[in-house]
Amino acid sequence: MTTSTSTTDPRPILDRAIATCGAVIAGVRPEQLTESTPCTDMDVRALLAHLVGVLDRVAALGNGENPFAVSDTPVADDRWPDAWREAGRRAADAWSDDAVLERPMALPWIEGSGAEVLASYFSELTVHTWDLATATGQQPDWDDAVVAAAFDAARRILPAENRRALYEQVSAARGFDEVAVPFAEAVPISDDAPAIDRLVAWNGRDPLRRS
Repeated sequence: MTTSTSTTDPRPILDRAIATCGAVIAGVRPEQLTESTPCTDMDVRALLAHLVGVLDRVAALGNGENPFAVSDTPVADDRWPDAWREAGRRAADAWSDDAVLERPMALPWIEGSGAEVLASYFSELTVHTWDLATATGQQPDWDDAVVAAAFDAARRILPAENRRALYEQVSAARGFDEVAVPFAEAVPISDDAPAIDRLVAWNGRDPLRRS
């Protein structure tokens, strides 16, 4: 588990990450919902539900609730953009009080202030936005600050190698019978590759192999 020490207000970056993902969600066509994604255990529909669930877990944290009690909820096929906007509002409302940023929080992979724990979600949110964009043939206008913050979060949480040890710890803390492996080992990539490619490669995706 990582102990974080950053004190920067992460909410503006979260807002921008939500906006980028929202634009991608708006571009998903109904016939693409059953397509596969780089997140191999989810098709597009399941990934959309997971993304909404990520924001609802962020909201639960801000409200002092257990984020792991939140499950991915099915949404009508024509309501994904609306569901995303609603989840974004719930997350923003939950973190609107500055005091929440200073509240001590802990997850199986990080502990620190609310601001530090909130920032740990940037990587998951941005990588899954890339997953969705890749699966649906979109090329988002990536926000440099969001990608940089996501990459920083990823490198603080995910070790360069032997990630299974971390996943065993997290799975045990969450009471799983089997070890969940959300992100594979890092994929080698050039240091001068685009920032979004380096981010997803660190998270076990091959940016050169499209879904």
